[in-house]
Amino acid sequence: MEILLVDDHRSVVEGTQMLIESEPGMKVTIETDVYCVPDLVRLKKFDVMLFDLYMPNTNGADLTRKVLEYVPDAVILIYSGFDIAPHFNLLMESGVSGFIAKTSTREQLIQAIRCAGRKEAVIPMQSLRQLRRQEIVVPGDTESDRAVITPEEEKLLRELAKGKSNKEISKTLMISQRSLEYSLTELFQKLHVGSRVEVVKKAKSLGILPTEDLY
Repeated sequence: MEILLVDDHRSVVEGTQMLIESEPGMKVTIETDVYCVPDLVRLKKFDVMLFDLYMPNTNGADLTRKVLEYVPDAVILIYSGFDIAPHFNLLMESGVSGFIAKTSTREQLIQAIRCAGRKEAVIPMQSLRQLRRQEIVVPGDTESDRAVITPEEEKLLRELAKGKSNKEISKTLMISQRSLEYSLTELFQKLHVGSRVEVVKKAKSLGILPTEDLY
């Protein structure tokens, strides 16, 4: 199996490379510069790719999206030392095939790679329970005060968290700026806020957006 390991920490990738290559039939290519990854995946075929979640200038979700533009059938695992639960939906939507913790044993790491190579999903049990919420319910003082955040509004919140302008967001979400303004007004009303900064802060406090800066 040809495996690509992308992580900006040289000591981590070299140690992981040794663990994986101690298994017969597994060959690891390491890359610490995320800007080199698109060219690398176009030049060489990999059975499984492992991406760190947090890296300088990008993150595992955005890198996954970019790689899938060049290699649509790429099998990509997020290999992270951080809890992926707050980012689970975001990562699933980016196209990742599974997850493996850096605290995993050698046997768990090898098993995860083999499962991914067989096109089998690798998902932690606690994350399995989160599988794609169709809607998010925002609690209120009374039953009638409860509000539902739709998947479209969740996407809008993510774009707001990136600090994008209305023009940029409308282009990304492929809606008119007028429709975007209506959506923003409704979102502000649902979360009882009056500004972009407040809506992002409120969304993070409710767990709709991750508290860490994944964007």
